[in-house]
Amino acid sequence: MKKYTCLIVDDEQPARHLMQEYVKKVPALELKGMCKNPMEAMEILRSEQIDIMFLDIQMPELTGVEFLKTLQNKPAVIFTTAYSEYALEGYQLDVIDYLVKPFPFDRFLKGVNKAMEFIDLKRGSGAGETKQEQEYVILHADHKIYKVHLDDILYIEGLKEYVSYFTTEKRIIVLQSLKSIEESLPQDKFIRVHRSYIVPIRRIKNLYGNQVQIGDKMIPVGRSYKDEVMRRVFGEEA
Repeated sequence: MKKYTCLIVDDEQPARHLMQEYVKKVPALELKGMCKNPMEAMEILRSEQIDIMFLDIQMPELTGVEFLKTLQNKPAVIFTTAYSEYALEGYQLDVIDYLVKPFPFDRFLKGVNKAMEFIDLKRGSGAGETKQEQEYVILHADHKIYKVHLDDILYIEGLKEYVSYFTTEKRIIVLQSLKSIEESLPQDKFIRVHRSYIVPIRRIKNLYGNQVQIGDKMIPVGRSYKDEVMRRVFGEEA
């Protein structure tokens, strides 16, 4: 049976115990640790591959929300809290689910199934493929899981903590760094032209001054990126 490693982070012992009992009922889950605070969780995240993290929000010193914002490579996160007013913030952070205490086992299982589905799609997007063979990316936004084909991406724009994927159908906003996206995309298909923009090479129509044209959109080319754009896109030296 396929296993999904998980981590419980909650400052209240009864809540940790209940979550542990719930995890034991799901054969696919493998509990790697129970933590009283985010600092303990950080140590486990550094040493273990965690697929799903059950994260309480209201904790002393560092809240679950604040902790989540510090993580670069996040597991699939399910918020657990007694305070429903944090749902919006969880939505903005693209967590998998939001469980309001006290929640029954069936509600817990629903969240776990959503997390497993997300993980399977994410793993599937890279399984058995090199970056050059990759055909799509998995994006988690708006409480949905999107499968976006690379050929449908018009350009990607970084906006502080968020990144916008502009596709032929819609705009999808996710909580990612532009650097991590640049490293994950096939280099023969995409190029970073600015500190805030990544574009598909095949969609570049022309270079005019310090801008490239993607459809009707003019995108700036940063000074430090222009030589690479000239070489890789147009086969010329700047």
